[in-house]
Amino acid sequence: MDQLPLFPASIIGSLPRPAGVRELVTGNRDWDEPGYRFEMETAIRDIVAMQEEAGLDVVSDGEWWRKSYIGVVAELAHGFELSRNPVDGRPWTIVVDRLSPREPGFIAREVAFLKTLTQRAIKTTLPAPALLGERMWDAEKSAAAYPTREDFIRDCVPILRQEVEILAQSGAAIIQIDDPHLCLFVDDRVRADYAHPDQAADFSVDMNNQLIDGIEGVTMAVHLCRRAGARVRGEADHTGGFEKIMPQLRRLAAGHVTLEFTAPGAGDFSILSQLPVETQVGLGCVSCQPGQVDSVDAIVGRVETALKYLEPERITLNPDCGFAPGSAADVSLEEVRQKLKNETSAARILRDRYT
Repeated sequence: MDQLPLFPASIIGSLPRPAGVRELVTGNRDWDEPGYRFEMETAIRDIVAMQEEAGLDVVSDGEWWRKSYIGVVAELAHGFELSRNPVDGRPWTIVVDRLSPREPGFIAREVAFLKTLTQRAIKTTLPAPALLGERMWDAEKSAAAYPTREDFIRDCVPILRQEVEILAQSGAAIIQIDDPHLCLFVDDRVRADYAHPDQAADFSVDMNNQLIDGIEGVTMAVHLCRRAGARVRGEADHTGGFEKIMPQLRRLAAGHVTLEFTAPGAGDFSILSQLPVETQVGLGCVSCQPGQVDSVDAIVGRVETALKYLEPERITLNPDCGFAPGSAADVSLEEVRQKLKNETSAARILRDRYT
């Protein structure tokens, strides 16, 4: 990230899928099928062009190649059963057998195509091990392969670590580990569900650090939000400031953390002063809530509040979370375009003021 401008404007990862892309993803077509690949590559060219036109310094492919946010791990490893969420029909993946490598480099292949489309810095994402444990381990279906959730989580680490090592050579500027599970320990209601919540949060950090330690030549990031996608779907409303997990944040080996701050109950910006001085911050200053388009002035105001506690060189502007609350979500891409334009307009104002 050294070559980015002051106050770089970034994406978190996912972007809303138009109806045609949703049909491609849910149609169980194979990557190597020429017609499928042509249609998806055409769609991704368009979404990258949209991000460039909006002025972003860091772009993604919207995670459009993936059947689901966390289910991408089933492309990397054998041992999973794909089903459907009975509530909304989203793809849902459960571990049913011991993991073994399936297709190392699947996510790196996404980056390889993205590099043919853009000269902008590229962010790529993968789910945190503990998040996979929370979402993909089932007490009935998974227990024969992994008697405990923690057993499964530990076995995810070498699969994900191998992909991180491949990604570090892929040309991506940022490899982001998405860990909303860790962030939920800001919520007293979640903490009450655990006999030892701090130990559970520490375990998540330990697993993340095993993916990060020793990786060089690329920015390693961890994304933390309070299940913003579930909030959009009306399934959850987690609140709480980051002070409850600050001991864990200080232990993260990542050089960059992205933190949600526009959501209700997100806490006070002053907590930023407690992060290690070498940690770069992706500031969640743009709401990903549908129907809520922050003005340029509102975004600038949030960043200037953060500047009371962080040097300008440590701040990247980004939305709170990805813009696609589930692979099947119907979210306005035009609205997202405007949000990103406002983000980049705010970044330009800040550069003029603080350069």
